[in-house]
Order: sequence, then C-alpha cells, then structure tokens
Amino acid sequence: MSDGVVIALDAMGGDRAPDMVVKGASIALQRFPQVQFVFYGAEGKLEPLLAKLPRLAQRATVHHTDEVVTGDAKPTVALRTGRRSSMRLAIDAVADGEADCVVSAGNTGALMAMAKFALKTLPGIDRPAMASFFPTRRGESVMLDLGANVECDADNLVQFALMGDVFARTVLGLLQPTVGILNIGSEELKGHEEVRAAAARLRSPGSPIRFHGFIEGDDIAAGTVDVIVTDGFTGNIAVKTAEGTARLFTEFLRAAFRHSLTARFGYIFAASALKKLRERIDPRRYNGAVFLGVGGIAVKSHGGSDALGFANAIGVAVDMKVNGFLDKIRDGVAALAALQAPLDKPQPAAL
Repeated sequence: MSDGVVIALDAMGGDRAPDMVVKGASIALQRFPQVQFVFYGAEGKLEPLLAKLPRLAQRATVHHTDEVVTGDAKPTVALRTGRRSSMRLAIDAVADGEADCVVSAGNTGALMAMAKFALKTLPGIDRPAMASFFPTRRGESVMLDLGANVECDADNLVQFALMGDVFARTVLGLLQPTVGILNIGSEELKGHEEVRAAAARLRSPGSPIRFHGFIEGDDIAAGTVDVIVTDGFTGNIAVKTAEGTARLFTEFLRAAFRHSLTARFGYIFAASALKKLRERIDPRRYNGAVFLGVGGIAVKSHGGSDALGFANAIGVAVDMKVNGFLDKIRDGVAALAALQAPLDKPQPAAL
C-alpha cells in the first residue's frame, strides 16, 4: 500500500544527524520497501553513508544544501533566513507536490513556522495542532495540542477533536475512537467557558465525533478515551509530566534491583518480564509528533531520537498518507460545518 509514496527527509535535523536519519530510513525501508526517500542536506556527508546501504541508495535521492536550522534558532529568524536550509527545502518539496510527506528531527518551533507558511492551513482549520500518541492501560491514545497553541477558543478545541479523531483512525487503526476534553472535573459545569462551549458542540446531535465528555488528568494513563483534547499549554505540561514520571519510575526500579544481592538475583528471574515492560514503554515506539491542520503531512521526530525512533516517525508519515488522512480531515470539516450551520442560523422570535 506504500507504493508511490515519496518521503522528504530533513537529513541534517536532530542531535545525531545525518547518521541517524540515514539509518532510520534504512530501517523504515524494511517495513515499506516501495517508499522513495529524498534526503536534503550536505551531499559530502550523505553519500558515504548511503554507499554503505546499497538497498537504501537505490530508493534514495540526495539534494545538496549546506544550510541547517540550528536547534536554538528562533522560529521567526529561521523562517526569514532559512529558505535554503535542509528543513525548508524538505517542506517545500511537499508544498510543490514533489513529495507526499516531510519528516524532521530538527527545531520544533522552526518546523512548525515553516510548515504553516509553506503548506498553509487546511480550509476550515484555524490553527494547526501538534499531536502524538503514547501508551495507556488500555492500549494507545492520542493527545493534542502539545504546545503549538497556548490559548484556544471553543472552535479550536472542536477542530482539534476532529483532527485527533481522524489521526486515531488513520494511524492507530481505531474504527470509532472516543474523544474527551481534558478538564478539572468530569461534571458538565466544570471548567472555563471555552471547554464547556466546545463540549456542547461535540454533544450536538449529528456530530461526527464520538464524544465521551470531560476527562481528568488521571484518565490519560488509564486510557479512558482514545483522543485527549486540550490547549497547547496544558497538553505540553501534561505530556512532559508523564515523560518525567516514566523516567523516575525507571530509575526507582533500577535502584531497587541494585539494592541488595537478593534483589539482583530477583532481577535474573524477572528479566523476561522487565524486557516486555521496556518494550511497552519504549519512547521510540511512540516517536513522531504530527502537525495536524496544515495542508500537507509533516511529522516531527524527537531531536534526541535514534535510528529506530526516526524509522517509527517515518512510519507515522506513511500511514497517514496511505490512509488518506488529509482527505478525511476535509470530509470531517465539511460535516462539522453542516452541523454548525443550523446552530448559527438566527431563530425566529417567540410570539
């Protein structure tokens, strides 16, 4: 199903680029053998790496540029001065129809700014949102926004719900994902006006969204819903808190098994179970934040990711393309617009 998909790669983005990018593409090629890769970056560094991977080299093209967006570059500066950077050229390839998706492990703010400028936003979407998925007690869930929009109104939250619903269906393969709005309580009267107004619209008869209602922080890891909708300020804090807690738990676990000789023997007997645990919570499995709402598929890999994590980010991009993500977003926007029209129509005055 990946036949004909072309992936533009920012070969110089990320802490371990370009080695990590090339090796990641090689791993992804094992899952998607018909995908074509276009690497944007320093030819002198890329060609020797590709020479060691002849199978990948047959499916790859290199576009040379010496310019790179640094990790500390301000988005506005990168947008203004980075027109020939590896990141911008990869994004432009999608905008010009030369590639289907772009994947980068570079500067997040710069990638968002360039994607919004070059790819524009989809009709009916006011603001793009950053989304990603992570493990829960029930499986996996999607959360958005993760930091692109600090403040959001009801329209933004409803659009996020739509985009999260489509993302869950196209990437996670869920037929009817449940959607919840993160709030300070599950009661209908809780929260500020924006979340209550968004919830009211999502509860409307005929809504294309399977809306669960409000959820609280502890519902995130429980997997109460498949899609968690929130503003970027709250979402960013929530996901960073979850990541920090996971690291703390891992450190506590290691310390416990090092505590005594008996504990070390216990580790030997528990090794297989701990291996399964590591695989289940391995952040590389969930690498690949997506800029939803722009007029193209743009996936952000974690800057410190290794080759396996980057390969998974490429996999997210391919899944979105082959499952028609953008077309489904357009259909969903049309359905929401039809639902909203009667609500906006002036009602006749009561006699």
